[in-house]
Amino acid sequence: MTRLIALAALCLSALPALPALADPAAWAELRTGDMRKLVIHDAPRPVVTAPFTAENGDEMTLDAFRGQVVVLNFWATWCPPCRKEMPMLDALNRDMGGDDFRVVTVATGRNAPAAMQRFFDEAQIETLPLHNDPTMAMARGMSVLGLPVTVVLDRAGQELARMQGEATWDGASARAVLAAIIEDTR
Repeated sequence: MTRLIALAALCLSALPALPALADPAAWAELRTGDMRKLVIHDAPRPVVTAPFTAENGDEMTLDAFRGQVVVLNFWATWCPPCRKEMPMLDALNRDMGGDDFRVVTVATGRNAPAAMQRFFDEAQIETLPLHNDPTMAMARGMSVLGLPVTVVLDRAGQELARMQGEATWDGASARAVLAAIIEDTR
């Protein structure tokens, strides 16, 4: 029996180290200021697979972003808090966006493409996509009841966290939380 235990221990020691499991409680401790409104779930939650309209007019789903941590922001052209936070989301995407992470913006409801472009031009948005959910199928499926709503998705496309209302997305607290999520979900 002792030989069997020794053999098992030897075999286990030869295995590569497993990555640490993500710790939502540790992410929650990084929240300060208005980021305290970010509700971090104990476990990932599935999201809707409803299609939306990509910036180029093609239909797409959130599956297009699998493999990346995504900050998914629902907004509208008529929404004053959206206007306030959109430049911060743009700065976050500009500074942190890449292979591991991106900010994805989806205008939900009746938002004419020309009005969406004007909104981005006036707010000087340079790095965010002009995706649209005109039927609100995705927004309804994800229980978006007001705007703005921002959802953090893991690399498998599941919801890790949710924010109702505007936030300082380019601030130190948001960046710390997101950097921890990116690192912990590798």
